[in-house]
Amino acid sequence: MTPSTLLQATLHDRFYEGERPLYGATNEYLQKVKFYPGESALKHAQNITAKQCEFMGKYPFWHSDNIVLEQCLFTVYARAAIWYTQHLIMNDCVVEAPKMFRRVSHLTVSNSRFPNAGETLWTCDHVTLNNVELRGADYVFMNGEHIEIDGMTLQGNYSFQDARHVVIRNSHLDSKDAFWGTENVTVYDSVLEGEYLGWHSKNLRLVNCTIRGEQPLCYAQDLVMENCIMEETDLCFEYSSVTADIRSDILSVKNPLSGHIKARAIGEIIIDQHCRDPHAFQIDTAEQVGA
Repeated sequence: MTPSTLLQATLHDRFYEGERPLYGATNEYLQKVKFYPGESALKHAQNITAKQCEFMGKYPFWHSDNIVLEQCLFTVYARAAIWYTQHLIMNDCVVEAPKMFRRVSHLTVSNSRFPNAGETLWTCDHVTLNNVELRGADYVFMNGEHIEIDGMTLQGNYSFQDARHVVIRNSHLDSKDAFWGTENVTVYDSVLEGEYLGWHSKNLRLVNCTIRGEQPLCYAQDLVMENCIMEETDLCFEYSSVTADIRSDILSVKNPLSGHIKARAIGEIIIDQHCRDPHAFQIDTAEQVGA
């Protein structure tokens, strides 16, 4: 849906405030419209394009369908702006408010910034993000499903908890406890930094990635790492089933559960009385294999 498919400039250079000023609006093209403090400005709206609009009230798009947002601003007062909505496109927007997107389906976000993104994108499915920046983004993407991301910068802890079916490319995540409890996540050509990465994950695959932080990738089931670099990583892979091809040194590895770990060098391999089965895994370094 684009503005050309709607009535042209039906609402231009106006302002609204208070409760539900455009409740149930249908087939509207809003340009340079400002929504001052109030609630639920466009609740239950359908087939809406908003361009260069400013939202300063809470809950503007709840239970809406077929929404396009271009060059819009959601101020800090527009918290919890888009919930229970489907088929939404956001381009070139700035979202200053937290708790954006909850239970949203078929969402595409491009070239947008979220400087205060706490608790954003909860329980959302069929999400596509391109060139997106999220800051202050604690607990983003929790319980999300079918997510595709290319070119994301994320700063915030506990990202992607319990998310499923996720593909990430060309991104930088600075996130403690990222990917906890996830299932079927693949990350390509990205930097992942922060403690306790990927604990209790299932089918996490990292390809051409750089991993930084303490105690990464423990209690992981069927972890795969291809052509990865690990920097300042210690006590890795505890109780994980893992196939790892690491092109760098690892500070230490502790009690893996099963699989094969290959690295340039490992500072310390800790196999103690708590190891489940010391014969269930293989660890190789470059010196051993002659690489």
